[in-house]
Amino acid sequence: MSTSTTGTLETALLDLDELQGEAVLAFESAASPEAVEAARVEYLGQKQGRLKAAQERLRTLPNQAKKSYGQRFNGVKQALEAACDAARARLARRTVGGDGIDVTLPGIAPRLGHRHPLSQTADELIDIFGRLGFAVARGPEVEDVHHNFDALNIPPVHPARDPLDNFFLPDGGMLRSQTSTIQVRVMESQPPPARVVAIGRVYRPDTVDATHSFMFHQIEGLFVAEGVTMGHLKSVLRLFAKSYLGEDVRIRFRPSFFPFTEPSVEIDMLWHGGRGWVEMGGAGMVDPNVFKAVGYDAERVTGFAFGLGIERLCMRRHGIDDIRLLYQNDVRFLDQF
Repeated sequence: MSTSTTGTLETALLDLDELQGEAVLAFESAASPEAVEAARVEYLGQKQGRLKAAQERLRTLPNQAKKSYGQRFNGVKQALEAACDAARARLARRTVGGDGIDVTLPGIAPRLGHRHPLSQTADELIDIFGRLGFAVARGPEVEDVHHNFDALNIPPVHPARDPLDNFFLPDGGMLRSQTSTIQVRVMESQPPPARVVAIGRVYRPDTVDATHSFMFHQIEGLFVAEGVTMGHLKSVLRLFAKSYLGEDVRIRFRPSFFPFTEPSVEIDMLWHGGRGWVEMGGAGMVDPNVFKAVGYDAERVTGFAFGLGIERLCMRRHGIDDIRLLYQNDVRFLDQF
């Protein structure tokens, strides 16, 4: 290629670069559709556009320079067309609300979620017991052996402390196996009277099946004051049962044993449409040894405690026959509540 040809080609390519820079800047700075259209006519117009003139220049170049110039010309053309399209899209977004949403179109209603059936049940239980004068108490899920066993009058030889029945941690702590630990912490932190419901998750290494899980939820009640009797306990549980399960529910108490209550009872319930008595939890009068562990005077105060499974109450209310359905997060199931 001769020196004159090289010089002519270099000049032509520089002109293309300058054309591209000016055109892209014009499109990027266009503040209205009219400005974009004016820039399009100036640079991309089919009759008198500057890109058209640059194309005509190809005819005047020597044959050796035409290939290089043609390749650069195609690249400049594509860049100008892309800049024009981008400017149009930018202004279109601005005219329909600034964020790409056409405010003139009908809206799409968002799909609203709702609380899990276990959360709904827990909220309703808290509301019922709140109307009976019980405050809500919560505590740590990672507990120490003292609060989970010792303070609840559960001796070291008791089967409930078996390592196979608990989740013990390497540091000597454990995942709490009952929310009774919260009752102990409440009594440790305040003098009597105490009237609370303790609520939260508990953990036991049970085999998962239709009625068992290694993690579940409990709500436990505690009322300690002067003159509290078993009659108060029965009244509270009957009022609760009728409020939650309906006026036709029947409740009975069977003698039982728990280390932290004396005397102790099992709570059974029967309601219309049920298939017999169903055990719903345990209860009893707080054992004096528990009062001793938290510093209460067992000669001056008495109290009752009870525990109910939230999953069991939820399942009985809604006719759910498999506890695993509550944890699978299947939207088809959860949408029913």
